[in-house]
Amino acid sequence: MAQRRLLTDQDFQEAMDRQVAVRVFQNDHILDSGGIIIRFTDTSIVTQSGVSDVTYHQRNACEFFEMKKR
Repeated sequence: MAQRRLLTDQDFQEAMDRQVAVRVFQNDHILDSGGIIIRFTDTSIVTQSGVSDVTYHQRNACEFFEMKKR
């Protein structure tokens, strides 16, 4: 599985539009994996991996990667 790092608003918008799974890291630890981006702002990224499983991540404290299947 290849990963593409998401950095810009355009990157986040494309990932959200295509509803691709993302992986979120903070300090080299996985915080979230497999959720999709449902909203983003200048300061936060909101992911959802289930009906009631919504997570807020600080944009400047985390790294975001799109998970692509080969």
